[in-house]
Amino acid sequence: MTAGGADDGAARRRDLVGQTVVVIGASAGIGYETARRVRENGGDVIIVGRNAERLRKAAQTLGPVATAAFDATDEDSVRTFFEDLPGPIDHVMVTAGSPAYTPIDSMELAAAHREFADRLTTTLGVALHARKKIRDRGTLLFIGGTGGRRPGPGLSLVTSLTAALPALTANLALELAPIRVNLIAPGFVDTPLSASLLGDRIEERREELRGSLPVRRIVGPADVAALAVHLMCNEVLTGATYDIDGGQQLIAR
Repeated sequence: MTAGGADDGAARRRDLVGQTVVVIGASAGIGYETARRVRENGGDVIIVGRNAERLRKAAQTLGPVATAAFDATDEDSVRTFFEDLPGPIDHVMVTAGSPAYTPIDSMELAAAHREFADRLTTTLGVALHARKKIRDRGTLLFIGGTGGRRPGPGLSLVTSLTAALPALTANLALELAPIRVNLIAPGFVDTPLSASLLGDRIEERREELRGSLPVRRIVGPADVAALAVHLMCNEVLTGATYDIDGGQQLIAR
């Protein structure tokens, strides 16, 4: 872990003053915006990412108290990170990972096994190794999705994980109480990851959603970050899945 920059002195709300939030996957997208929102709300952040250079650039604007570069699918790294934290923390958010869209025709069982293992064991690994460092009524926040609730070609892995994560979240909320455990389930979010997955079809998808979503605009990382901070601050919310998709589930594909 390396020390981060100093606070920029901007006016901040006081919802998270005196609290420390670990954001895993903080170098871009939802993780970055959540860390930024935590700072705006008076909290301190420890940011984690796989890519040390991207993490360094994020730290320049976020002013974290520390950074750590490691792969969240590596249990030894996760264990060491939480064991080495110098003191208690208040909240942990995990945004690392990406959806796996693989048609059966091109699926390799070993690769499918890795997808399941990475996603579920990362969630369990963070819960297992973070639990002793999170203060009572602190939060563990995970990211799922709504796009896998309808079956479709290439969605066998996604639909299975979409069903598994809410059940895992609810059970962890009981086992880890009084630590609170919640799952955020976005639909399409306009992030660099979405752009990389869709390639030259990204603008077409944006226009389609602007015209079809009931909210008539695209969900962005800042929208998900605002929900994440609310879940951190509201001490009676636990064991639930919170959808944030602009009504995407309500419209036909």
